[in-house]
Amino acid sequence: MMNPEETEILLKQFKANDKNAINKVYEIYSHKLYNFAFSYLKTEEDARDVVQDAFINLWDKRKDLRDDSNLEAYLFTVTKNSVISIFRKKVQEKSYLEHLRHTVVISYSDMEQLYDYNILYMKIQKLIEELPGQRKRIFKMDKEGGLTNKEIAEQLNISVKTVEDHKTKAKKFIKKKLGKLGFGALLLFEMFM
Repeated sequence: MMNPEETEILLKQFKANDKNAINKVYEIYSHKLYNFAFSYLKTEEDARDVVQDAFINLWDKRKDLRDDSNLEAYLFTVTKNSVISIFRKKVQEKSYLEHLRHTVVISYSDMEQLYDYNILYMKIQKLIEELPGQRKRIFKMDKEGGLTNKEIAEQLNISVKTVEDHKTKAKKFIKKKLGKLGFGALLLFEMFM
């Protein structure tokens, strides 16, 4: 455990872009953060990702930190928020999988019909083109550009929540239209888009 003087010196070095300082901060806090994340997420991969994201976030925000910032509190807050975000995603995935199972039961006969991948792909592309301007742009930045919600928000100067809303509405629109083509089309969309 570091005393307040050592913490203040480390923070100043960190804010001055000293890469040795981030290594020291990582050495001090990473194990605690990992144990915290793992206790909730129960998978090593998710826990490691959350810890990595916390330190990337800290490094990105280093210029905004006050001289009396509590690094441990900051890192635990970022980690906690990431854990909550992962839980939300898992809940959404679970409810979608339930919907998909329901669709399979109802549309089992559709599985007998084979769709040509290229035809389905073209139909999906056509549906993407039908999206309103901003929604289409966000969807393409996500799916084709591989950008995160945060990166899209920064590039378009909008909130992350707005990006998420557009993506959700775009997926809902496309899935509704593809649902008429059967389970194979929905599966293709989920696997490749």
